[in-house]
Amino acid sequence: MEPGESDAEAVVRETREETGLEVVPGRLVGSVLREAPNGVFHIHDYACVVTGGDLRAGDDADDVQWVNLAIFTTLDWDNLLVEQLADTLRGWNVLPR
Repeated sequence: MEPGESDAEAVVRETREETGLEVVPGRLVGSVLREAPNGVFHIHDYACVVTGGDLRAGDDADDVQWVNLAIFTTLDWDNLLVEQLADTLRGWNVLPR
C-alpha cells in the first residue's frame, strides 16, 4: 500500500497495475501473512466486481486467464503457489473442501 492509501484504493490500484482490470472492491474474503526478506507482508484479499479493462499478465507473470472451478482443479498442483492458494481459498470457504 502507498502511504495514506485505504484498502479499497490499494485494491483498485494494484488490480489495475497487475491485471489491467478495473474493479469495485467488495467484502474482505480473508487475510494471510507471507514471510519476506525484509519482514512480513500482510495480505488482505477482497471480493471484487470487474467493471472494465482488458485482462493482461503483469510484468511479474508469464500468463493470465480466467478459470472456473472445474479448470482450477486441473491446474499444476505440483506448483507450491497454486497449492497454497487452493488451501487458503478452501479455508476461507471460497472453494469447496
